Amino acid sequence: MFPLINLFGRELSTYGIVSLIGILISGLFVCKTAKKRGHDDNDFIVFLLICSIGVFVGGHIIYGVTNVNLLIEWLTHWSKYTSTFDEFLANVALVFGGSVFYGGLLGGMAAGIIYGKIKKLDLDEYSDICAPMVPLFHCFGRIGCFLGGCCYGIESEFGFTVHDNHLNPSINDVQRFPVQLLEAALNLALFLLLVYLLKKPKFKGKLFAIYILLYSVIRFFDEFLRGDAYRGYLFGLSTSQIISVILFIGALIFLIVKIHKEKAIKAQTTT
Repeated sequence: MFPLINLFGRELSTYGIVSLIGILISGLFVCKTAKKRGHDDNDFIVFLLICSIGVFVGGHIIYGVTNVNLLIEWLTHWSKYTSTFDEFLANVALVFGGSVFYGGLLGGMAAGIIYGKIKKLDLDEYSDICAPMVPLFHCFGRIGCFLGGCCYGIESEFGFTVHDNHLNPSINDVQRFPVQLLEAALNLALFLLLVYLLKKPKFKGKLFAIYILLYSVIRFFDEFLRGDAYRGYLFGLSTSQIISVILFIGALIFLIVKIHKEKAIKAQTTT
């Protein structure tokens, strides 16, 4: 599509620009929402910065897992690929150089939970406020994917044909389904739903689990429309589909346990 844009005489990644816009808008959403609910937005900025470290690390680790063959080859023949420091860095970049959304999500969740426990934060409140931010940012990220030509769809009679993508020539001259835009639209719808549920007290402490539950369904099915088959498959399912199943089950169990505990507490207070 438009992987690069010329700005002030320099070529910049459209994916990077759109993602940066997404970060700013989603961050502003969190700060504004936190203020409305009587919180110091600076506390949430720090919380998001800590989570972003987990997002960075987790995204790259899961990318390495999707390159399991390269990773096994690298670990098996360690000395062969680490004769010099530059060669070591080059091979680290080859195996872990990309990023996977689910890895970033899990890494960010882990960092947020650890930081929240250390600082004794109200993680129910923090996770509720941050939950809508994730699909909002992801919406911009998928638009960036579409413009950049990554995460592309399967060959389709309906879609777009690219002719001059030099960064990813494999998609040139093939009409592909715009799965990136489909997922962007679904993420936007998910954001609006979570914003609505955020106003309902009965969903307190449940919004992030609801997000995971719904997004895992979206991701599982739109994976069938993805054409980039290099991300790894097991038992006929992609890595992201397997993670989707695990996360769906985990979120469902969390919600059931959460609701059961709330009913038990309510029963105790009414007796």
